[in-house]
Order: sequence, then structure tokens, then C-alpha cells
Amino acid sequence: MPFIHVELVEGRSDEAKKKIAQEIIESVHKHANAPKEHIHVIFQDMKKTDYYKGN
Repeated sequence: MPFIHVELVEGRSDEAKKKIAQEIIESVHKHANAPKEHIHVIFQDMKKTDYYKGN
């Protein structure tokens, strides 16, 4: 039962996240031979003010 956690900076629509999840599920199904109904994709949106990176 794979659980895939995806962290994104906030701003993606529900439809965009659904499409991302569908592609992740397809890939895990194909490469890990896991049944699609057992694959879980969990999104965590980060506030833009909580994310920084070095230059």
C-alpha cells in the first residue's frame, strides 16, 4: 500500500493536483506493480512565506 507525499508551494488548483496524482498513480502502478486502488497520494501545500531557498 504505497503512500506518496507531495509537498508543493501553495497555488495549484484542485484540478492540477488531481492530474499530478493521476500521473503519479500510473507511474507507481507501472513500476512498482502496485494496484491503483492501493496507491495513495497526499498533498501538503506550503505557504509561500514558509518556503525559502538559497541563491
